[in-house]
Amino acid sequence: MSNPYKDLDSKAFWKPSVADQSMFEICNLWDPKFNIKKSDRIATFGSCFAQYIGNALDSKGYCWLRTEKPPVGLSSKSCERYNYDRFSARTGNIYTATLLKQWTSWAIGDTEVPDEVWKDGNRFFDPMRPTVEPNGFNSADEVRLSLAETISAFRESIRRADYFVFTLGLTESWVNVEGGYEYPMCPGTAAGEYNPDNHKFVDLQFQEIISSLNEAVKMMRSINPELKFILTVSPVPLTATYTNKHVVVATMAAKSKLRAVASQLSENRRYIDYFPSYEFINSPVYKGAFFNPNQRSVNQHGVQFVMENFFKCLHSKFGSEIEMSSYSAPASTLTESSCDEELLGAFGK
Repeated sequence: MSNPYKDLDSKAFWKPSVADQSMFEICNLWDPKFNIKKSDRIATFGSCFAQYIGNALDSKGYCWLRTEKPPVGLSSKSCERYNYDRFSARTGNIYTATLLKQWTSWAIGDTEVPDEVWKDGNRFFDPMRPTVEPNGFNSADEVRLSLAETISAFRESIRRADYFVFTLGLTESWVNVEGGYEYPMCPGTAAGEYNPDNHKFVDLQFQEIISSLNEAVKMMRSINPELKFILTVSPVPLTATYTNKHVVVATMAAKSKLRAVASQLSENRRYIDYFPSYEFINSPVYKGAFFNPNQRSVNQHGVQFVMENFFKCLHSKFGSEIEMSSYSAPASTLTESSCDEELLGAFGK
């Protein structure tokens, strides 16, 4: 009896590829589109999980592109404290597709950068990067100069990169109604003051997410036509939600939309791929083993497992340039201080 399933690879069937394997033997979840070479320049931005992709690439000898480097002589502890070397530029977390579009529009000069600055006592804070200077800046002018430097570095990341890795994290966002721009965090959480008349909550829906991400990609390729993209979805659940849903339901709704966007774009654009870090951590076959006891932050073993599979899949398909030794994730994986969104947890009763 003939049927179209008879000649499929074993990975298409649950029993041989999952049920008959231990969870650490389940493999080939990713069929990479691109033969990423050690000489290729790779920019990384996005949600919390993205920062570990850059570090992993760097540790394996790949060219992790960093266009905004820390001052000479700054200690590694201070680099971490002041948000250097988390992403390719000092943008802080870019959680949403709309925020990525906003950064890209600033970078190519399509829209003006808002002139808003927050003051707390004698310290000044950047609404677009409220946590990059934990104690704030000395003046409003210093805020503006620092943001301009980061926008320039972000533009350089786009211009110089061969690959742009972006981790989608959230669908919930806060916008300035009068100015029409988006904040990375709700005013009044990390800094600033919340104004209900001018600060509006938006829960992004599928069409707005995919349209914004598409536009961001199009703008980037207008200044770097050969740029390729690797999308991921953060496996980290929400710290808090403003949707009036239970945080578990809100998390599943958000991640489902983001995962669907990543799937549709990667399947319909030759220059966009999707890497399943979300599935490696959140699929039931992994039994929640890669979360810390809070069931939210990803532990060191989870980061290591995800990145080892990234390199294994590249090696399996293309015969990677790297040696297939184990990748060791840093002990300080997704700690509470690594994620701006974690600050929202302080407001829970």
